[in-house]
Amino acid sequence: MIYREAGDFKTSYREDSQTFPIKLDRRAYWTLMVVAFAVVPFVINDYWANAVLLPFLIYAIAALGLNILTGYAGQVSLGTGGFMAVGAYAAYKLMTAFPDVPILFHVLIAGAITALVGMAFGLPSLRIKGFYLAVATLAAQFFLVWLFNKVPWFFNYSASGMINAPERTMFGAAITGAEASAPARYLFCLILTVALAWIARNLTRGSVGRKWMAIRDMDIAAEIIGVNPLTAKLSAFAVSSFFIGVAGALLFAVYLGAVEVGEAFGIQKSFLILFMIIIGGLGSIFGSFAGAAFMVLMPVLLKNVLVDGFGWATDLAAHFQFMIVGALIIVFLVFEPHGLAQLWRLAKEKLRLWPFPH
Repeated sequence: MIYREAGDFKTSYREDSQTFPIKLDRRAYWTLMVVAFAVVPFVINDYWANAVLLPFLIYAIAALGLNILTGYAGQVSLGTGGFMAVGAYAAYKLMTAFPDVPILFHVLIAGAITALVGMAFGLPSLRIKGFYLAVATLAAQFFLVWLFNKVPWFFNYSASGMINAPERTMFGAAITGAEASAPARYLFCLILTVALAWIARNLTRGSVGRKWMAIRDMDIAAEIIGVNPLTAKLSAFAVSSFFIGVAGALLFAVYLGAVEVGEAFGIQKSFLILFMIIIGGLGSIFGSFAGAAFMVLMPVLLKNVLVDGFGWATDLAAHFQFMIVGALIIVFLVFEPHGLAQLWRLAKEKLRLWPFPH
């Protein structure tokens, strides 16, 4: 009875086409924003920041990027981990070369560099598609990991081969390094996540997004009606890689602090982001957040319930996690290809019509 749109009148096209056309949805969104910005920073601690909030925000950005490429543009990619590595190593080189530049610019420029690399590896999409494009991006994944592992210039000739984030501040607050506080790191990632989600939402609703979806649905027909496949596909790779590069820079500099490319950005990272958008929902902004939340919260829940509660061995709980993810991927691909986002849409539709049958 509380989720209704009766009396919620629209008097302009702008009001009718807004992201949240129902008043209750808008109130819920702004309430969430107020809590996220004005409440959570005052109650957050290191455990919640490192175990839940920071990985959720960072992986949500990466999932948004991959969803733009795969969900909206229909270009399959298995090179997400490699592109995250580009963002991480670009941020590291910028942070060490320009210590006086604010960390925000390092992260954004690292995303722009990743966008250029993504466009270069996206060129094969003009000739190949589907399985062959997936193999090409998988080759990019292995090549980029090999490059950052074998060329000492990228890790400043460190004997260990690892890169460590130097301390950098934003408005006087440490964002990276040992002195960085949980609220500062959380707010920095939150601001970037909200801004990039807003950009992704507007891109996918505009002419650029319609071109991506036209290419996804039928590229030959899209070309006939005037969509340029070159600009559409390369723009999808560029925007997607920018998001993923920003996520990689944040994962390295703000979350982990020190990384080794093979462990932090291996093929398992590409599959993790892919699983997020499959479970969350392809072609959905909300699905990117839902998939990221599920893949971040599930290990924490299993650890607290199975390991701490029932005394299971840690490796047994980890194997059980793999079983759950594999089963859910099969279930969603067979019964609900649009993932958690579609289930959320159906639940809202039921609430709008309840108690009447649908």
